[in-house]
Amino acid sequence: MKKITLSAIAVLSLASTFTSTLSANESISLFNNIKANGEVRARYENVGVQDQTIKDANAMTIRATIGIAADIAGVEGLSMKADATTVQAIGGQSYNSTANGQTGYQTVVDPVQTRFTQGYLQYKNGATTAKAGRQLINLDNQRFIGAVDWRQMPQSFDSAIVVNNSIENLTLIGGYVWGVNSIKDLPTSDTNSVVLHAAYKANSMLTLTGYDYILSSFADTAGLALTGDVPLSSAKIGYRAEYALQGDASLDTSGGAKNVQADAYYYNLDLLANISGVLLGGGYEVLSGTTGADGKTAFQTPLATLHAFNGWADKFLSTPVGGLCDATATLGYTAAGLGKAMVVYHDFTTDVAMNGKSDLGTEWDALYTNAIPGVKGLSGLTKAAYFKAGDVAGYTKDVNKIWLQLDYKF
Repeated sequence: MKKITLSAIAVLSLASTFTSTLSANESISLFNNIKANGEVRARYENVGVQDQTIKDANAMTIRATIGIAADIAGVEGLSMKADATTVQAIGGQSYNSTANGQTGYQTVVDPVQTRFTQGYLQYKNGATTAKAGRQLINLDNQRFIGAVDWRQMPQSFDSAIVVNNSIENLTLIGGYVWGVNSIKDLPTSDTNSVVLHAAYKANSMLTLTGYDYILSSFADTAGLALTGDVPLSSAKIGYRAEYALQGDASLDTSGGAKNVQADAYYYNLDLLANISGVLLGGGYEVLSGTTGADGKTAFQTPLATLHAFNGWADKFLSTPVGGLCDATATLGYTAAGLGKAMVVYHDFTTDVAMNGKSDLGTEWDALYTNAIPGVKGLSGLTKAAYFKAGDVAGYTKDVNKIWLQLDYKF
């Protein structure tokens, strides 16, 4: 039986009745300031892999989300949010969703499913905001914690989060996560994890961010990031410099692995210049690896929005045993009315050689997205990924992916 958090059930039950009668002579609105939101997103995804035995995937799917937000009972600062999302296939399922048994096709992880994607209570008091229930969480660039909103069903967290801005330019976030609802059609994954995050904006050119993500029965990941935008006479250069260490798990999940050990590191250097709309960038990201006999582990980020990193072909959703080094170059253009076009090149190698080999392949990614004139909230996207194989086992087949998408939000 699928799990649905009590908080989501409670919030949706409240949302179904907008008023509550207290007596024959007095009626108080249970919900005030009611706002509805929704989204319909249709997508075609084609996946081809250099493999003679498995057919190309051709996935036509649609995602529909309907939500409501409201203040509760006139109590200052108290509100609720509830979203329900359904993902459906159009015209059959010529793809392996990981849940439909179509293993003769390549994989597109968009299984048919319906669930509460958000259902939480929120309380604001001055510079402090607290949320409890099922919610989407995106921290920083989503390299460690993200909602995976690229897939049709997003990843949500059953959690309690507190955000405080009492000190000028300083944002403190603390959270406890007891359940993770992945993009797949699976029961809630129990956890016992803690999220700690602090960001101080010194000025527009420098924000210092420190974090500690204590994922139970997995690892503790602590890091520091420097980000900002440097204005020049004819350009603006955005940068990110980050370093993190992954150590032994200090928390365990009931029924999960105990005393999990980890020893890995991560760093990333990234620059993107905007020169009158022309985008030029480069970066180098390292997730450390292991020989298998050095007492180390490969650096992993299991709760990230992984599609946004290391190529859109999704070859590196899990870090190879030998780690991953990703050198990138970006060229693009963005302008109001013209949308955004981008091409990204990746060169992948291992951090530590695997059976004497280090070539994990290369990849070209391309994207164009723009708002569609005449319809507020409607946008279109076309996107492609072309992965060229390397010589490391598990990465020796070419992969091609193409997406066409229409997205309407209201």
